[in-house]
Amino acid sequence: MKRCSWCNPNNQTYINYHDNEWGKLNLEDKYLFEMLILESFQAGLSWECILNKRENFRKAYDNFEIDKITNYDNLKKEELYNNKGIIRNKLKINASINNAIIFKQIQKEYGSFANYILNFVNDYPILETNLTKSELSDMISKDLIKRGMKFVGTTIIYSYLQAIGIINSHEKDCDLHINS
Repeated sequence: MKRCSWCNPNNQTYINYHDNEWGKLNLEDKYLFEMLILESFQAGLSWECILNKRENFRKAYDNFEIDKITNYDNLKKEELYNNKGIIRNKLKINASINNAIIFKQIQKEYGSFANYILNFVNDYPILETNLTKSELSDMISKDLIKRGMKFVGTTIIYSYLQAIGIINSHEKDCDLHINS
């Protein structure tokens, strides 16, 4: 199978992610939350690095159960700061807990986080390649930052939209490429 050039052919986890998840529409709020948290940890790092630690993140973050995360106390934060299986960046860890609270607020306001995201989109999937940001990611990023989220700049949000399938960016030579 021909894959996108960024997919490391020596990493089965990355291959599985590329083939079965990336660019495929998934608007389940639990998934949207997990991906938002993971994408925020990616800032300054490679997605492959985050993906390789995904199972560790799931264990450390109570399988991304948002109600648990919004109630993390200082003891749990210390546990995360010292967890060698995840990215131990205090700013990102604190942001993940803060972002969980805001995610829940958005769910309450829109009925679901999926409804919030779709509020910005006319038609999807958006088919585009070779971009790291767009007008769409700019708008969503700006709104999330206004609401108080951290580590949700336009590049992170663009990557997030690719991950959840709003944007499909499989390269032209990839077998998963969709013609517009």
